[in-house]
Amino acid sequence: MDTDSTAKRAADIAPVAALLADRTRARIIAALVDGRALPASVIAQESGVSASTTSEHLARLVTGGLLHVEPSGRHRYYRLAGPDVAAAVEALAVIAPQPPVTSLRESTRAAAMRRARTCYDHLAGRVGVGLMQAFVDRGALVRVDGRAGTLPHSADRSAAPARTEPYALGPHAAEVFDGTGVELDALLHRPAGARPLLRFCVDWSEQRHHLAGALGAAVLDRALQAGWVVRRPNGRAVDVTDAGQRALRQSLGLQDVA
Repeated sequence: MDTDSTAKRAADIAPVAALLADRTRARIIAALVDGRALPASVIAQESGVSASTTSEHLARLVTGGLLHVEPSGRHRYYRLAGPDVAAAVEALAVIAPQPPVTSLRESTRAAAMRRARTCYDHLAGRVGVGLMQAFVDRGALVRVDGRAGTLPHSADRSAAPARTEPYALGPHAAEVFDGTGVELDALLHRPAGARPLLRFCVDWSEQRHHLAGALGAAVLDRALQAGWVVRRPNGRAVDVTDAGQRALRQSLGLQDVA
């Protein structure tokens, strides 16, 4: 194959890379990677950036296609342009040098992220992959690529959506998901053109699949609404409550989700 022609057809990643190369903009993106829509004032607070500087960088990120802005009354709310942006940030985090842990507080925060966190609008970390394994074990999801368990395919990239769709709804999907309070039938009858029901990511900390897509988002929404998990301030880590531990143990057999 002509390498010059291949290079010409390759996606031009330079503009996006330039946007993320700025540390201030990277902190702003990180504040939004859990899928929330936030006003500029909250983004400034969570990213540790002044209000005037935040406004300038938000405008560049919107123009560059990494953020969407949603007017609401007198306020403007900013969110990531989509799950692909979150996946790109997660993938960069895998290859980026990790800052040294210099305090007990930082060590505790890192441990919390690995235990349970949001990945855009779905659950990740040990809790996320534990849920995924439970859905497979109970027949809510079945693997259809000839592999077993929830380990990624060799072609899958770390901290990115699976390149194929390795799972489908299983014979006990309705029973299991309805048992957790997720209305599967409503998700199956969404309007045409809605986001895919099933998507799967390779969890960067666990290197196993976790559930994404509309179904993954519905699971996280249910867990938040039921008080099974609560968001930690200023970050993507979430804590599983006592009620959440009981509910996940009773409905899915998960034992170690604290």
